[in-house]
Amino acid sequence: MESLNETQIQQKRSSRLILFPLPLQGHINPMLQLAEILYSKGFSITIIHTHFNSPTSSNYPYFTFEPISDGLSNTQASTSSDIISLLRVLNVNCVTPFRECLTRLLSENQEEPIACLICDNIFHFTQAVADSLKLPRIVLRTTSVASFLAFLAFPLLLQKGYLPKQDSQLEAPVPELPPLKVKDIPGINTQDPEIMYQLVACIIKETKASSGIIWNSFEDLEQSALATVGQEFPIPIFPIGPFHKYSPASSSSLLTQDPSCISWLDKQAPRSVIYVSFGSLAAMNETEFVETAWGLANSKQRFLWVVRPGSICGSNWIEQLPHLFLEKVSERGHIVKWAPQKEVLAHPAVGGFWTHNGWNSTLESICEEVPMLCWPCFGDQMVNARYVSSVWRVGVQLENGLERGKIERSIRRLMVEKDGEEMRERAIKLKEKVDLSLRKDGSSYKSLECLVSFILSF
Repeated sequence: MESLNETQIQQKRSSRLILFPLPLQGHINPMLQLAEILYSKGFSITIIHTHFNSPTSSNYPYFTFEPISDGLSNTQASTSSDIISLLRVLNVNCVTPFRECLTRLLSENQEEPIACLICDNIFHFTQAVADSLKLPRIVLRTTSVASFLAFLAFPLLLQKGYLPKQDSQLEAPVPELPPLKVKDIPGINTQDPEIMYQLVACIIKETKASSGIIWNSFEDLEQSALATVGQEFPIPIFPIGPFHKYSPASSSSLLTQDPSCISWLDKQAPRSVIYVSFGSLAAMNETEFVETAWGLANSKQRFLWVVRPGSICGSNWIEQLPHLFLEKVSERGHIVKWAPQKEVLAHPAVGGFWTHNGWNSTLESICEEVPMLCWPCFGDQMVNARYVSSVWRVGVQLENGLERGKIERSIRRLMVEKDGEEMRERAIKLKEKVDLSLRKDGSSYKSLECLVSFILSF
């Protein structure tokens, strides 16, 4: 890819991009990271966002923020109840406020023309709005490419009887989507699965109608999945990830991070700590919480455990911890409400990551060569976990429930046994591929150059 000439650079400096993130933590993070990447390439950035889970604009003084109404009731805004219902409601409630905001921005920005709209592809309604305003729409897909292919296969999986999942079939392989088993097919608990299938169908249809897809992934990690997407979608695709490696991004965390975990890690030996965090949405019941606690204690390994307030059903925070647990683990464990995850994973004391395998967490772990203990909960997490354990082989999966003996053995396998050492060696090789992809002439570097030229072509 040739470097940009002076005319293109001038053109770029006078181009504004409109970005529209889905208001969930795992979607806000990569969209704001993408905004920083594109800002560093000379574009002006405007973020349209909902009032629900609005990003902290003061962390990004060089962006313009435009809030719109989402019309959510308090019940609907409780993401733990039914995420599918929340996504469906957002796709209805945001249409008019989004169209009005975008129309106004287009009329106000005559001096600095708006080149295109970049939005989360779950906001499928935005394609019709963009078309009506003759504005190109590029979508950001915040999951792995492999999990997107599993969503793409829903009609086939329904036709072949893999969906809805039957308990007797959970361990059966899905030959159409190797290496997945039936239990790995992505899904989200909802009162009406039909609504989920309809939502996915709308997302796929409007992604195909878009001008292009940006992926927070890279060629060497998901080569075959990217090739398949390229065959299925007749539009340009831009795997420019991992986003968070481009710059030390401002924090887009919706929860307050506890810095005490870094000073605690500073006192620990290299690779001696397992970091435990299940993301911003996953929840567990009291039994799972207690089994997790005893598994950590009995493993005799040091641990940093993130327990998000409200993530244990029926309790505010850690009041359901077993009697004498804290005395038993003493200085060996540290529990916080939320952690600065990228900083934690980069810390030399961290030797393993017990994760829910959200895509951001999975990528962050790969980028710091930290092997994973996988406990996926919903959505694309099951696909990511299967790839971590069976394809890239940089982790081990906790399957079929949480039980203290199994947890203890898995932690020890990851942290102190030969298996874990081999996973770490493979993780180091994967990290080298990340670094190569981001260097000049690497696949992500070239893909980003292509994206910039593509936006300038509108």
